[in-house]
Amino acid sequence: MSSSFKSPVDTAKAISATAGAKNSANIVNVILLSFLAGAYIAFGGLLAIIASAGMAGAGAPAGLEKFVFGAVFPVGLIIVVLAGSELFTGNVMFMTIGVLDGSASVGGLAKNWVLSWIFNFVGSLFVAFVLAYMGGLFPADSVFATKAIGVATAKVGMPWAQAFIRAIGCNWLVCLAVWLANASDDIIGKIFGIWFPIMAFVTIGFEHSVANMFFIPLGMFLGAKGVTWSTIIVNNLIPVTLGNIVGGAIFVACIYWYTYLKE
Repeated sequence: MSSSFKSPVDTAKAISATAGAKNSANIVNVILLSFLAGAYIAFGGLLAIIASAGMAGAGAPAGLEKFVFGAVFPVGLIIVVLAGSELFTGNVMFMTIGVLDGSASVGGLAKNWVLSWIFNFVGSLFVAFVLAYMGGLFPADSVFATKAIGVATAKVGMPWAQAFIRAIGCNWLVCLAVWLANASDDIIGKIFGIWFPIMAFVTIGFEHSVANMFFIPLGMFLGAKGVTWSTIIVNNLIPVTLGNIVGGAIFVACIYWYTYLKE
Protein backbone atom coordinates (compact mmCIF):
# COMPACT_ATOMS: atom_id res chain seq x y z
CA MET A 1 0.00 0.00 0.00
CA SER A 2 1.45 3.40 -0.98
CA SER A 3 1.34 6.30 1.47
CA SER A 4 -0.21 9.65 0.53
CA PHE A 5 2.89 11.61 1.49
CA LYS A 6 6.63 11.63 0.80
CA SER A 7 9.39 11.22 3.38
CA PRO A 8 11.48 14.33 4.09
CA VAL A 9 14.29 12.93 1.92
CA ASP A 10 11.93 12.25 -0.99
CA THR A 11 10.39 15.70 -0.57
CA ALA A 12 13.85 17.27 -0.80
CA LYS A 13 14.53 15.28 -3.99
CA ALA A 14 11.19 16.38 -5.48
CA ILE A 15 11.96 20.03 -4.69
CA SER A 16 15.38 19.72 -6.34
CA ALA A 17 13.72 18.20 -9.43
CA THR A 18 11.21 21.07 -9.55
CA ALA A 19 14.12 23.53 -9.35
CA GLY A 20 15.61 21.85 -12.42
CA ALA A 21 12.34 22.40 -14.32
CA LYS A 22 12.20 26.04 -13.19
CA ASN A 23 15.84 26.51 -14.24
CA SER A 24 15.06 25.59 -17.86
CA ALA A 25 11.59 27.15 -18.04
CA ASN A 26 10.55 29.31 -20.99
CA ILE A 27 10.93 33.02 -20.07
CA VAL A 28 7.46 33.98 -21.35
CA ASN A 29 5.92 31.24 -19.21
CA VAL A 30 7.86 32.45 -16.14
CA ILE A 31 6.63 36.03 -16.74
CA LEU A 32 2.98 34.95 -17.12
CA LEU A 33 3.08 32.57 -14.15
CA SER A 34 4.79 35.22 -12.01
CA PHE A 35 2.05 37.74 -12.86
CA LEU A 36 -0.52 35.14 -11.77
CA ALA A 37 1.29 34.39 -8.50
CA GLY A 38 1.38 38.08 -7.59
CA ALA A 39 -2.34 38.36 -8.32
CA TYR A 40 -3.16 35.23 -6.28
CA ILE A 41 -1.27 36.48 -3.22
CA ALA A 42 -3.03 39.84 -3.64
CA PHE A 43 -6.40 38.04 -3.62
CA GLY A 44 -5.47 36.59 -0.23
CA GLY A 45 -4.44 40.03 1.02
CA LEU A 46 -7.64 41.61 -0.29
CA LEU A 47 -9.74 38.99 1.46
CA ALA A 48 -7.76 39.43 4.71
CA ILE A 49 -8.38 43.20 4.80
CA ILE A 50 -12.09 42.90 4.02
CA ALA A 51 -12.69 40.01 6.46
CA SER A 52 -11.00 41.75 9.41
CA ALA A 53 -11.92 45.40 8.74
CA GLY A 54 -13.94 47.00 11.53
CA MET A 55 -13.22 44.30 14.11
CA ALA A 56 -11.13 46.63 16.30
CA GLY A 57 -13.86 49.28 16.24
CA ALA A 58 -16.42 46.66 17.22
CA GLY A 59 -14.35 45.77 20.29
CA ALA A 60 -12.81 42.50 19.07
CA PRO A 61 -9.57 41.50 20.87
CA ALA A 62 -6.43 42.42 18.90
CA GLY A 63 -5.36 38.78 18.74
CA LEU A 64 -8.69 37.70 17.25
CA GLU A 65 -8.51 40.43 14.57
CA LYS A 66 -4.99 39.25 13.67
CA PHE A 67 -6.16 35.63 13.58
CA VAL A 68 -9.07 36.36 11.22
CA PHE A 69 -6.68 38.32 8.98
CA GLY A 70 -4.26 35.36 9.03
CA ALA A 71 -6.90 32.63 8.72
CA VAL A 72 -8.22 33.75 5.31
CA PHE A 73 -4.94 34.97 3.77
CA PRO A 74 -3.66 31.44 2.86
CA VAL A 75 -6.15 31.19 -0.06
CA GLY A 76 -3.48 32.99 -2.11
CA LEU A 77 -0.71 30.43 -1.60
CA ILE A 78 -3.16 27.54 -1.92
CA ILE A 79 -3.99 28.78 -5.45
CA VAL A 80 -0.31 29.50 -6.21
CA VAL A 81 0.68 25.90 -5.39
CA LEU A 82 -2.33 23.98 -6.68
CA ALA A 83 -2.98 25.95 -9.89
CA GLY A 84 0.74 26.40 -10.57
CA SER A 85 2.57 29.74 -10.70
CA GLU A 86 5.94 31.37 -9.98
CA LEU A 87 6.09 32.97 -6.52
CA PHE A 88 9.35 34.72 -5.63
CA THR A 89 9.34 33.69 -1.96
CA GLY A 90 8.84 30.00 -2.71
CA ASN A 91 11.38 30.19 -5.55
CA VAL A 92 14.01 31.31 -3.02
CA MET A 93 13.84 27.81 -1.54
CA PHE A 94 13.44 25.90 -4.82
CA MET A 95 16.31 27.54 -6.65
CA THR A 96 18.71 27.53 -3.68
CA ILE A 97 18.22 23.78 -3.22
CA GLY A 98 18.54 23.34 -6.99
CA VAL A 99 21.89 25.16 -7.13
CA LEU A 100 23.26 23.28 -4.10
CA ASP A 101 22.08 19.94 -5.50
CA GLY A 102 23.28 20.64 -9.04
CA SER A 103 19.85 20.56 -10.71
CA ALA A 104 19.89 24.35 -11.31
CA SER A 105 22.53 26.95 -12.17
CA VAL A 106 23.35 30.26 -10.49
CA GLY A 107 22.30 32.00 -13.72
CA GLY A 108 19.01 30.10 -13.70
CA LEU A 109 18.46 31.13 -10.07
CA ALA A 110 19.14 34.80 -10.88
CA LYS A 111 16.80 34.76 -13.90
CA ASN A 112 14.03 33.05 -11.91
CA TRP A 113 14.31 35.33 -8.87
CA VAL A 114 14.46 38.58 -10.87
CA LEU A 115 11.58 37.71 -13.21
CA SER A 116 9.35 36.31 -10.48
CA TRP A 117 9.98 39.32 -8.19
CA ILE A 118 9.24 41.90 -10.91
CA PHE A 119 6.15 40.20 -12.31
CA ASN A 120 4.79 39.24 -8.87
CA PHE A 121 4.87 43.03 -8.33
CA VAL A 122 2.97 43.62 -11.60
CA GLY A 123 0.31 41.04 -10.69
CA SER A 124 -0.08 42.47 -7.18
CA LEU A 125 -0.43 46.01 -8.54
CA PHE A 126 -3.06 44.88 -11.04
CA VAL A 127 -5.26 43.51 -8.25
CA ALA A 128 -4.58 46.52 -5.98
CA PHE A 129 -5.27 49.21 -8.59
CA VAL A 130 -7.75 47.69 -11.03
CA LEU A 131 -9.78 45.20 -9.00
CA ALA A 132 -9.64 46.78 -5.52
CA TYR A 133 -9.23 50.54 -6.10
CA MET A 134 -10.97 51.08 -9.45
CA GLY A 135 -13.49 48.38 -8.53
CA GLY A 136 -14.67 50.57 -5.65
CA LEU A 137 -14.14 47.96 -2.94
CA PHE A 138 -12.72 50.61 -0.57
CA PRO A 139 -15.11 53.60 -0.40
CA ALA A 140 -13.63 56.72 1.24
CA ASP A 141 -13.96 56.74 5.05
CA SER A 142 -15.27 53.15 5.12
CA VAL A 143 -13.86 50.65 7.65
CA PHE A 144 -12.29 48.84 4.67
CA ALA A 145 -10.37 51.92 3.50
CA THR A 146 -9.33 52.71 7.09
CA LYS A 147 -7.98 49.18 7.55
CA ALA A 148 -6.09 49.20 4.21
CA ILE A 149 -4.54 52.62 4.93
CA GLY A 150 -3.55 51.51 8.45
CA VAL A 151 -1.82 48.37 7.16
CA ALA A 152 0.15 50.32 4.52
CA THR A 153 1.17 53.12 6.90
CA ALA A 154 2.41 50.67 9.54
CA LYS A 155 4.50 48.76 6.99
CA VAL A 156 6.36 51.79 5.60
CA GLY A 157 6.85 53.18 9.13
CA MET A 158 8.59 50.08 10.44
CA PRO A 159 12.34 50.36 11.21
CA TRP A 160 14.50 48.76 8.48
CA ALA A 161 16.07 46.18 10.83
CA GLN A 162 12.67 45.18 12.19
CA ALA A 163 11.27 44.69 8.67
CA PHE A 164 14.31 42.57 7.74
CA ILE A 165 14.03 40.35 10.84
CA ARG A 166 10.27 39.87 10.45
CA ALA A 167 10.85 38.89 6.83
CA ILE A 168 13.23 36.09 7.88
CA GLY A 169 10.50 34.52 10.03
CA CYS A 170 7.96 34.98 7.26
CA ASN A 171 9.77 33.12 4.51
CA TRP A 172 10.97 30.42 6.89
CA LEU A 173 7.27 29.60 7.41
CA VAL A 174 6.22 30.23 3.79
CA CYS A 175 8.88 27.85 2.46
CA LEU A 176 7.85 25.26 5.07
CA ALA A 177 4.27 25.62 3.76
CA VAL A 178 5.53 24.94 0.22
CA TRP A 179 7.66 22.06 1.56
CA LEU A 180 4.63 20.46 3.28
CA ALA A 181 2.55 20.91 0.11
CA ASN A 182 5.27 19.07 -1.84
CA ALA A 183 5.37 16.36 0.81
CA SER A 184 1.68 15.57 0.35
CA ASP A 185 0.42 13.64 -2.66
CA ASP A 186 -3.27 14.52 -2.28
CA ILE A 187 -5.02 17.86 -2.62
CA ILE A 188 -6.51 18.02 0.90
CA GLY A 189 -3.10 17.25 2.42
CA LYS A 190 -1.56 20.03 0.33
CA ILE A 191 -4.21 22.53 1.49
CA PHE A 192 -3.71 21.66 5.18
CA GLY A 193 0.08 21.71 4.74
CA ILE A 194 -0.13 25.23 3.33
CA TRP A 195 -2.81 26.67 5.62
CA PHE A 196 -1.20 26.22 9.04
CA PRO A 197 2.24 27.82 8.38
CA ILE A 198 0.74 30.67 6.32
CA MET A 199 -1.95 31.39 8.92
CA ALA A 200 0.85 31.39 11.52
CA PHE A 201 3.16 33.86 9.75
CA VAL A 202 0.37 36.33 8.98
CA THR A 203 -1.22 36.17 12.45
CA ILE A 204 2.21 36.61 14.09
CA GLY A 205 2.88 39.71 11.98
CA PHE A 206 5.86 38.65 9.86
CA GLU A 207 6.62 40.46 6.57
CA HIS A 208 6.10 38.96 3.07
CA SER A 209 7.56 40.90 0.13
CA VAL A 210 4.93 39.85 -2.42
CA ALA A 211 1.98 40.44 -0.07
CA ASN A 212 3.43 43.90 0.63
CA MET A 213 3.50 44.59 -3.12
CA PHE A 214 -0.30 44.55 -2.75
CA PHE A 215 -0.93 45.92 0.74
CA ILE A 216 1.24 49.06 0.56
CA PRO A 217 0.36 50.32 -2.96
CA LEU A 218 -3.34 49.80 -2.14
CA GLY A 219 -2.93 52.10 0.87
CA MET A 220 -1.11 54.62 -1.35
CA PHE A 221 -3.93 54.58 -3.94
CA LEU A 222 -6.37 55.24 -1.07
CA GLY A 223 -4.40 58.27 0.10
CA ALA A 224 -2.28 56.93 2.97
CA LYS A 225 0.02 59.70 4.26
CA GLY A 226 3.75 59.11 3.88
CA VAL A 227 3.24 56.19 1.48
CA THR A 228 5.03 56.85 -1.83
CA TRP A 229 6.81 54.64 -4.37
CA SER A 230 10.05 55.62 -2.63
CA THR A 231 8.92 54.62 0.88
CA ILE A 232 7.31 51.43 -0.47
CA ILE A 233 10.57 50.24 -2.04
CA VAL A 234 13.23 51.67 0.29
CA ASN A 235 11.48 51.36 3.68
CA ASN A 236 9.82 48.01 3.07
CA LEU A 237 10.40 46.01 -0.10
CA ILE A 238 14.22 46.11 0.03
CA PRO A 239 14.64 44.93 3.66
CA VAL A 240 11.71 42.50 3.38
CA THR A 241 13.00 40.95 0.15
CA LEU A 242 16.46 40.48 1.70
CA GLY A 243 14.97 38.98 4.86
CA ASN A 244 12.76 36.66 2.80
CA ILE A 245 15.89 35.44 0.97
CA VAL A 246 17.65 34.70 4.27
CA GLY A 247 14.59 32.93 5.73
CA GLY A 248 13.96 30.69 2.72
CA ALA A 249 17.51 30.08 1.51
CA ILE A 250 19.33 29.60 4.84
CA PHE A 251 16.76 28.20 7.27
CA VAL A 252 14.94 25.90 4.85
CA ALA A 253 16.95 25.26 1.65
CA CYS A 254 20.51 25.13 3.03
CA ILE A 255 19.69 23.16 6.18
CA TYR A 256 17.49 20.60 4.44
CA TRP A 257 19.92 20.24 1.53
CA TYR A 258 22.74 19.64 4.01
CA THR A 259 20.81 17.09 6.07
CA TYR A 260 18.97 15.23 3.28
CA LEU A 261 20.73 15.68 -0.06
CA LYS A 262 24.43 16.42 0.52
CA GLU A 263 26.45 13.40 -0.55
